[in-house]
Amino acid sequence: MRWALLVLAALAACGRGADVIVVGSKNFTEQRILGELLAQTVESVGLRAERKLDLGGTFVCDAAIRAGQIDMYVEYTGTALAAILKEKPEGMDRAQVLARVREAYAKDGLVWTAPFGFDNTFALVVRRDAEEVRTISDLAAHPGDWRAGFGYEFKERADGYPGLAQAYGLELAEIRIMDLGLLYRALVDQKVDVVAGNATDGQIESLKLKVLVDDRGYFPPYEAAPVVRRVVLERYPKLAAALEGLGGRISVQGMRRMNYEVDGGHRGPSEVVREFRTAS
Repeated sequence: MRWALLVLAALAACGRGADVIVVGSKNFTEQRILGELLAQTVESVGLRAERKLDLGGTFVCDAAIRAGQIDMYVEYTGTALAAILKEKPEGMDRAQVLARVREAYAKDGLVWTAPFGFDNTFALVVRRDAEEVRTISDLAAHPGDWRAGFGYEFKERADGYPGLAQAYGLELAEIRIMDLGLLYRALVDQKVDVVAGNATDGQIESLKLKVLVDDRGYFPPYEAAPVVRRVVLERYPKLAAALEGLGGRISVQGMRRMNYEVDGGHRGPSEVVREFRTAS
């Protein structure tokens, strides 16, 4: 199976033509925006970007870049450490997590360029009228009272619900596996009482929701950064410099705002990214 994937990847690469960079993304709003940002950055240095956005979850994108089916996508440091490398971040700060994933990925010819500047950690979100809870510990103090809405990855990943439940002794009355795009609407419509989102989700502010404090510091850093095949950076130095130039350019508030423009303002990612690039 692995051999077959490599052959398919080689054939796909041969069919691209010169100066074509394949950009991938996961299948949620922020990833579509960041994938589009990478694609427009590729185009800004005179190369052609082939967009393969909305590929799927973490493991799909990771397999695609390792097989050479895509040349770059945006990953999160905590996700790479826990989900891909199967390592625990205990005792590691942000810089140490980044250094570790860079070291491990380099062995497979993959480079983490400069992080964008925001940390998109997992977030447990409730309605603002849930006055009895402010922290995740508060949630755990009411076992069996909460109906949860989770995406598949959060439910299954070691750094998601399984580890969280163990760390906090969390017991939920019900867990519904839902499409990520439906989580917040289900929360507002009171079909669930708590959802697992991300710190930069635009709907948190627009729908007047509340993020519970991770008072035990369970979630690791999730700095977003481009992961790129080394051969691409070596072949195109101008692209390497342009990607490094994205480092530190996006704050949590800035990313949340772009997410809201797409989700709440119903604008296309390409338009939102063009506006961001013009203003920054």
